[in-house]
Amino acid sequence: MTDETYSSNHPLLPPTSEDDRVAWLRLLRSRRVGISTFYRLMDDYRSAQVALEHLPQIAQDAGVENYSVFSEKAARAEMKAGAQFGARLIFRGDDIYPPALCDLNDAPPMLWVKGRIELLRTKTVAMVGARNASSLGTRMAKFLGQELGAAGWTIVSGLARGIDAAVHTITLDTGTIAVLGGGIDVFYPTENRALAEHIATKGLLISEQPMGLQPMARHFPMRNRLISGLARGVIVIEAAAKSGSLITARNALDQGRDVLVVPGHPFDARASGCNMLLRDGATLVRHGEDVLEALEAPQQYSFDIPAPPAEQKRSLHETSQLHQQILNRLSTSGIVEDQLIRDLHSTPAEISSVLLNMELSGEVERQAGGLLSRRI
Repeated sequence: MTDETYSSNHPLLPPTSEDDRVAWLRLLRSRRVGISTFYRLMDDYRSAQVALEHLPQIAQDAGVENYSVFSEKAARAEMKAGAQFGARLIFRGDDIYPPALCDLNDAPPMLWVKGRIELLRTKTVAMVGARNASSLGTRMAKFLGQELGAAGWTIVSGLARGIDAAVHTITLDTGTIAVLGGGIDVFYPTENRALAEHIATKGLLISEQPMGLQPMARHFPMRNRLISGLARGVIVIEAAAKSGSLITARNALDQGRDVLVVPGHPFDARASGCNMLLRDGATLVRHGEDVLEALEAPQQYSFDIPAPPAEQKRSLHETSQLHQQILNRLSTSGIVEDQLIRDLHSTPAEISSVLLNMELSGEVERQAGGLLSRRI
């Protein structure tokens, strides 16, 4: 970048003024700046405002012409819309930011929340499952929700049809958190609107997406990583072999969370994913006591954002070679960054800035869970 960098030995501090909060929002909402790029820019410049000033030149160096950052007017309009809706924008490093999310490599720099914010500091377990849930599956979700709620646990889910809606409904009085795929003011599916309004009063709504954003298919894997990330474990009830619930379970395993599964009949396609998870070593759940036994060990979370080592200087020829090596290793299928580093016999410091430029130029895309893929 430039000489205007700060030491990376200090944790990233949350914004403390209105102008700083607007700058954070502008940086994250700027074109081609995802979560990973946001953190890299903040690590380089230690200030969102300074990063915004350098971003057009960074984009130009990466081959992106006529780049413009997200405008201050648009950022303030989003913050005004959130305030009018009664939501609050919280930032990583704030005292009320959920500590469990700080474990994630792709923790949201900021979240829109509405409702009982104190639920972010309670014991949480996620429950997910089929949208076309059976009567038995719905009964099991309510049964577990009641047992765990009575034991002092807050339930996290995604406000979808079926299992999600059942468990949110039964835990309204004991503690429920709904993570939305779109904007926090956009209730999807519409049939759950009344439920969402109840959660906004008695529970908590969460979204990392901009206000007013209509959810699309690509937003739900991102939402799923937050459902698992907020919880100590994920309970799966009725999940097909290819389903969003299995994505959430895989996220949980990647995040070091426990995966707990309610078994189903082998002839029921809605249980095929659950039975696969059990075959592969997930914890079997018959009632709330099984969950409490599995999750009773206390967990500690770190609030610091790990800082990468200082980047070593490279020649333009060396940078070009590394650029091509990265492209050769990537495909449209995602790969974790650590694996890419090992394949290249490199270090995070050596490829950090090259990846940043490739993300800004659109050659590389960072998917949910931090996976890197080549954009065709």
